[in-house]
Amino acid sequence: MNIVCLDLEGVLVPEIWIAFSEASGIPELRRTTRDEPDYDKLMRFRLEILKEHGLGLAQIQETIRGIDPLPGAKDFLDALRAQTQVLILSDTFEEFASPLMEKLGWPTIFCNSLTVAEDGEITGYRMRCEKSKLTTVRALQSIGYDTIAAGDSFNDLAMIEASKAGFLFRSTDAIKAAHPELQAFEDYPSFLAAIEEVLSAR
Repeated sequence: MNIVCLDLEGVLVPEIWIAFSEASGIPELRRTTRDEPDYDKLMRFRLEILKEHGLGLAQIQETIRGIDPLPGAKDFLDALRAQTQVLILSDTFEEFASPLMEKLGWPTIFCNSLTVAEDGEITGYRMRCEKSKLTTVRALQSIGYDTIAAGDSFNDLAMIEASKAGFLFRSTDAIKAAHPELQAFEDYPSFLAAIEEVLSAR
């Protein structure tokens, strides 16, 4: 049995923190997991910037409500879900994800959660589990699933490499150059065709 595990940001929707960087005028917040492999370091940096500027959850959620899926993402996801089970594995947060899941037709997502003070300040975050994407892929494999994984960032590589088949989608030149063994795609039709080829070989 196959299950496809997809990253969210950069694969199906724009990067939330980049969108918020543009909305808030704070260029430092453009830094993402494409740039920083250490997720804890990245999040601590983000929370320090938010605190410095007096920004909290409400301002980020306002930006998220204006974000639409990447062009063609919902059609791609619908076509894929018609053929196999799909799970979105993301290092985003429940407090961010809901408006985006609605626009994508409510696919299943496993993500993390924020710690938020009464005044809306984001004071911390809670990871669902350690190495959440890899841990989830391993757990799915332990209950009889063959995983097919795809993403665009450093934090996707472990689940991609641990899967029966793995792909990069709209990744950076640096990541693609460092992992020439991984097929990399820039458009949904060819990406879908590659996944369908794996599914047909079961």
